Amino acid sequence: MSQTVGWLRRQLAGVVALLLVLSLFLVARLPTASAAQRDGMASRYAFAPTSIALPGGFPTQTIRKVNKDYRNIAAWISSVGSGVALNDLDGDGLANDLCVTDPRTDQVSITPAPGAGADRYRPFALTNGALPMSRTMAPMGCVPGDFNEDGRIDLLVYLWGRTPIIHLARADAKALDAGAYEAVELVPGAGGSTYTGPLWNTDTAAVDDFDGDGHEDIYIGNYFPDGPVLDDSKDTGVAMNHSMSKGLNGGEDHIFRWTAGTGGARPTVRYAEAAGALPKAVSRGWALASGANDLDGDHLPELYLAHDFGPDRLLYNRSTPGRISFAPVVAPREPFVPKSKRVGADSFKGMGIDFGDLDGDGMYDMFVSNITTSFGLEESHFAFINDARGTADVRRQFRAGVAPFADRSAPLGLAWSGWGWDVKLADFNNSGSLVVAQTTGFVKGEVNRWPQLQELAMSNDQLLSNPLWWPHVVAGDDIGGSQRLHFFAKGAGGRYADLAPELGLDVPVPTRGIAVGDTDGDGRLDFAVARQWDEPVFYHNESPSPGAFLGLRLIRPAAPGDATAGALAAPGSPVVGAQVTVKTPDGRTLLGRVDGGSGHSGKRSQEVHIGLGMKVSGPVPVCLTWRDRGGQVHEQELQLNPGRHTIELGTQALER
Repeated sequence: MSQTVGWLRRQLAGVVALLLVLSLFLVARLPTASAAQRDGMASRYAFAPTSIALPGGFPTQTIRKVNKDYRNIAAWISSVGSGVALNDLDGDGLANDLCVTDPRTDQVSITPAPGAGADRYRPFALTNGALPMSRTMAPMGCVPGDFNEDGRIDLLVYLWGRTPIIHLARADAKALDAGAYEAVELVPGAGGSTYTGPLWNTDTAAVDDFDGDGHEDIYIGNYFPDGPVLDDSKDTGVAMNHSMSKGLNGGEDHIFRWTAGTGGARPTVRYAEAAGALPKAVSRGWALASGANDLDGDHLPELYLAHDFGPDRLLYNRSTPGRISFAPVVAPREPFVPKSKRVGADSFKGMGIDFGDLDGDGMYDMFVSNITTSFGLEESHFAFINDARGTADVRRQFRAGVAPFADRSAPLGLAWSGWGWDVKLADFNNSGSLVVAQTTGFVKGEVNRWPQLQELAMSNDQLLSNPLWWPHVVAGDDIGGSQRLHFFAKGAGGRYADLAPELGLDVPVPTRGIAVGDTDGDGRLDFAVARQWDEPVFYHNESPSPGAFLGLRLIRPAAPGDATAGALAAPGSPVVGAQVTVKTPDGRTLLGRVDGGSGHSGKRSQEVHIGLGMKVSGPVPVCLTWRDRGGQVHEQELQLNPGRHTIELGTQALER
């Protein structure tokens, strides 16, 4: 008997490995939707693609000028920078204004969403006024928000080669044009005509009230370490990741706490950096995406950081007013669960993050994009499903350092699609079920470089820090260049199917950011997609038989002086972080929130859109939870009919 037990112990590792391979094989053989089933699912959706008008007259490029140390991977360095955001910039009550970052021109453009009202103003590029600039910087993304709290929507632009710029909407603006904004520094001190400040290389930003004081704060996630990445006159001062799985030498992240703001013709805003808010190891990941949301019901948003070269981080919020503090939480080890499928312990290439209730249990889950290309680099995406017994249980486990989430991307049909980037969870036909819309693709060309990339991924980490050892990825090279937009919808059995081919969305062009919003007020979510080194595209939602919906504009009461003279209306300050819970007559719990800018380079509108399904026709109970400007938490239930509503959230909720 003892010999048998000893033999079993010696063979245990092999037995476990065999069981793991068998389980993965069975998961991969899970049934997929038939062509007829896919056609039936697709018949519930319809989208009309339209070009997005952009201002002309700017010099164009097809690849970036980069530091000489990066010249052999110039296309790799040029693989980001295309972004898009939707919001209400002109105060007409609709999220029908686009902010587009375009690497072809390195401009940040404001333009009306296509469709009715597209002639409200001419597309224009933001200008930086008297702020110091240089030729070695480029915009990477745009985050709308009311940063100075005057009721008008401003624009935070983050860049490579510079600290971010906030474009504050002027109260005396007579038209929505370049003169309607005052460009100010997020980080003061970079004076002079030519920029000489810190050379940040920012790829993501998230906005929320991190310390619970009633004012929105800003997270800035940097990718490369500070340095002249886009300066082609230099051959020093830049770096690469030290590891493919534990790269902790990226650019340092920063969190800024709101301290003051004024409106008027020369608006201002001030932030103070929250030193020590992030643990050092956390703040040096290679950040590509970020998302903020209250996951445990304590009215403080957690922060998810999607890191290239792993590990991603889920940060539990332990802040108090005036002091921002986060601590990482990690999913526990379990038999048959690979390390890289655990929250906070993965080694995958995180590039997108969004929150939503994927399994219908009334709690937030998370979807994270990674690299999932067969015969390329086949990791998996993460569909992190919340396994807690409720938000109180989530909070208890967070306090113990545990993340109660398990990846179920494979059984849900969400594990593999390509080189993933931005992702948005949204209900596009008001069925009460979320779609997973995802961008994919890396660099487009003629020469396939996947074999060389595979060699790099398997090489010794000691070689990675020197770009000379990296495979050449220059103009004309291709890595995932024909990958497409994906549109995963849930089937009757709970498994998702990609309907992009049936819906005409699978154009073979690398895509980056997704912006979602109801641009024409018809109750159906439209979306815009930023495409890397190609024109952005707008998809108008023409789904034939949508269900009922709630469209909520949750804004703060106007303060004295907010409505100062000017031709442009002030749409109101969105209550970022406000939570919405709807109970339907058939017992479903539906969630929504005012998102301050989660994702990679796509930012949804700051309205809350919740699909109710086909069976809801009368009023439903809607629970609203928010903080007022003094940081006080409020909770109130309203009975609301399906449709669009504007609600002021002060000390109580009042419909306008």
